[in-house]
Amino acid sequence: MRIFTIILSTFLFTIHLSAQKDIVKLKEKITIAINRVESKCVAWRKQIHQYPELGNREFATAKLIAEHLKRLGLEVKEGVAKTGVVATLQGGKPGPCIGLRADMDALPIVEKVNVSFASKERSVYNGQDVGVMHACGHDTHVAMLMSVAEVLSGIKEELKGTVKFIFQPAEEGPPEGEQGGAELMVAEAVMDNPKVNVIFGLHIESNIEVGQIQYKPGSFMAASDWFHIVVKGKGSHGSQPWLGIDPIAISAQIIEGLQMIVSRQSELTKAPVVITVGKIHSGVRNNIIPDECILDGTIRTLDSKMQQDVHARIKHTATTIAEAGGATATVNIDTKTLVTYNTPELVKKMIPSLQSAAGANNVTEREWVTGAEDFSYYGTKAPSFFFYLGGMPKGNDPKKAPPHHTAEFFVDDAGMKTGIKAFCLLVIDYMNMK
Repeated sequence: MRIFTIILSTFLFTIHLSAQKDIVKLKEKITIAINRVESKCVAWRKQIHQYPELGNREFATAKLIAEHLKRLGLEVKEGVAKTGVVATLQGGKPGPCIGLRADMDALPIVEKVNVSFASKERSVYNGQDVGVMHACGHDTHVAMLMSVAEVLSGIKEELKGTVKFIFQPAEEGPPEGEQGGAELMVAEAVMDNPKVNVIFGLHIESNIEVGQIQYKPGSFMAASDWFHIVVKGKGSHGSQPWLGIDPIAISAQIIEGLQMIVSRQSELTKAPVVITVGKIHSGVRNNIIPDECILDGTIRTLDSKMQQDVHARIKHTATTIAEAGGATATVNIDTKTLVTYNTPELVKKMIPSLQSAAGANNVTEREWVTGAEDFSYYGTKAPSFFFYLGGMPKGNDPKKAPPHHTAEFFVDDAGMKTGIKAFCLLVIDYMNMK
């Protein structure tokens, strides 16, 4: 019996070593393929950057993606959640279904970056004529995922499972009056047929050096809620405020009250809270006190219980301050994204894959982020892992890097190779896990 056990153990160990050698060879093939596709990736990125499109209007971008995926022989669905493209790669062996996501939309910003492929495009956004720019790196996300699709298609027969490539429109939010983004993708069953078992996403960052990856287990990026407050007072002549109820003065008090929620009512040692009033509209003339004032803003939270508590406090603060001044206030809060939550068990398993892609010293854990991502909706359907990829030229000062959503935003094409490799290794390693 002992001899049999030894023989069986030796046999199983031999099989394990053989399987490990096969994975090493497969990763060598991937590295070669990535080197070959890198120039295509850069060309795709520049084309998409030069001709950006706003959310739910990514027609040319979607066509470019779909034509490439069809040439690879993938099963392609177009028009998902307005302009989204979803492609399925069926591997040669059974295994899990892994989702990979890239967002496609640009922003209503006039580009000021001096590059040969700078955008000169214009469009209409919520009724206004605007410039259009990829000021958040979504052009690189698309180019990287197109490249990953090409690399993995080349080793199709050796894949243990299925890969679903999700090219999503309107991550920045759809135009007013429309649905869109990840929430609509999920509603249209993008995570089903076949059912996605796990999903990965990345975001290139202008203040993280090329070649680096940053992540955080658990709550990573904030939920984003938008609020709309209407303060109704009573109009009067500007010289006689006592005859009216000034909604602008009351709104100023409400704004101060909202910041008291952050600084004095929220347990910030538990998780951050940000409340920002981004738009105020009231009045038509200097010497007329208007009837109403409208405040629009955003709420960022990283804990669901705190999120609900902040919502309640905003409503209470606005209505009671208005009442004290003789006015009324109505508050509407609209949830735009959920907390982007990285499944801790999944993160722990997949960190070695990211370290293989970027080098162990280049993969670091970071603090949470008050920016938001609608990738969070995919995480309601399957374990998920979203991480940051460096796009800042080597040697630059992160503090001087142009922020996202600005006309000066810039990322280095050299960062995309690490992103392609990270996605490929996440797929291969997850498929070969026991």
